[in-house]
Amino acid sequence: MNFPEDFLHYVWQFRSFDFNDLQTTRGENLKIINPGLLNKNSGPDFFHAKIEMGNTTWAGNVEIHLKSSDWLKHNHQVNPAYENVILHVVYQHDAEITRMDGTILPVLELKSRISKDLISKYENLFLTLTDFPCIAQIGRVDELIVDSFLSRTLIERFEQKTNAVTETLNELNGNWDETFYRFMARNFGFKINALPFELFAKAVPQHIYARHKNNPHQIEALVFGAAGFLNDHFEEEYPRKLKAEFQFLQKKYNLIPIDVSLWKFMRMRPQNFPTIRLAQFAALITKANHLFSKIMEIKNVAELRTLFENLPVNDYWKTHYHFKKVASSVNIQIGKTSVDNILLNTVALFLFAYGKHTATQYFISRAIKLLESLPAEQNAITDKYTEAGVKMMNAFASQGILQLKKQYCDEKKCLSCGIGIKILKQA
Repeated sequence: MNFPEDFLHYVWQFRSFDFNDLQTTRGENLKIINPGLLNKNSGPDFFHAKIEMGNTTWAGNVEIHLKSSDWLKHNHQVNPAYENVILHVVYQHDAEITRMDGTILPVLELKSRISKDLISKYENLFLTLTDFPCIAQIGRVDELIVDSFLSRTLIERFEQKTNAVTETLNELNGNWDETFYRFMARNFGFKINALPFELFAKAVPQHIYARHKNNPHQIEALVFGAAGFLNDHFEEEYPRKLKAEFQFLQKKYNLIPIDVSLWKFMRMRPQNFPTIRLAQFAALITKANHLFSKIMEIKNVAELRTLFENLPVNDYWKTHYHFKKVASSVNIQIGKTSVDNILLNTVALFLFAYGKHTATQYFISRAIKLLESLPAEQNAITDKYTEAGVKMMNAFASQGILQLKKQYCDEKKCLSCGIGIKILKQA
């Protein structure tokens, strides 16, 4: 047997076995009226099943094992929760089992009733060493089946991410603006500098910027000072003025800069250096403080984009990638791909999270509409699924793929996956 008990759950749930002339191991005629509901928690595997044995109809629970003796290995014989099991479904019957009251537990053996083709197809899915189990079959699955399951995985992904939003929201006593500000900062760091951006955001709460919203120079000083970049000796006028300004603001607000060594510069394009990202972030704060409130009001996707375009980044960064590091020409605006990333990972997430938190479908729908308007992500994971024949038309689908890979393919939960189930049913 190269399959786990979960495989038998699938076989029972979808009646993927020969159920003609069924009999128990003791020769009683058996008819399955309802296989019951799969239980993913403790207790019997299927609740509310209904079967007919002989001339009697039974309603209750069904327990499933690879072998009958597994009942004893799992100590079900001393657990009252299993006393209302009406049928023991096993692949191989190797022991008679009695309930706590001494009655013999009826057994259905499936060993000769499951097709070899189905077992082979299941083993091919699970024993594969490819990037994901159904890499050779997923391209042949009906697009409607794939799209339907990706819709489910997308919602799962955003619900999981919403948990992190809720955790921070609770920490900040329900302050959505400040919560959004922290997540936006983390997003600006992308993966490699997400942590220092998050720490920097915690070092300077958003309400401090609001007091200086009409003074871009002070906002830049707060940003670069709290990020730890103004501790050096500078010859150029711009960083010298920033340093002097921050020394005053630091004392005024009792700010503690983060460790500048946390920022990563290695193996990235200069346009993605944290200094450039911080300059863009300062310009974004200058352009639109309290972004969350603005995003809640803007319904048009094109208008959302304008929040992150044509930022008033200080001209110093047109000729610098770093303080003390002159460059010939620098693109100081956020690129389209980066804007898409922010709209996807922060704006859409917060629309969804706010909708969930307030039980307002309108904001959830806006989040989904935004995802559908953004291009599909292209990365090492999505590329593999595209090569296998999956069509990803937008970010809604690509986010669903990322969740599919993480929660189903990597964990080999093919039997909980609508796509995997469809492949097995084609056996």
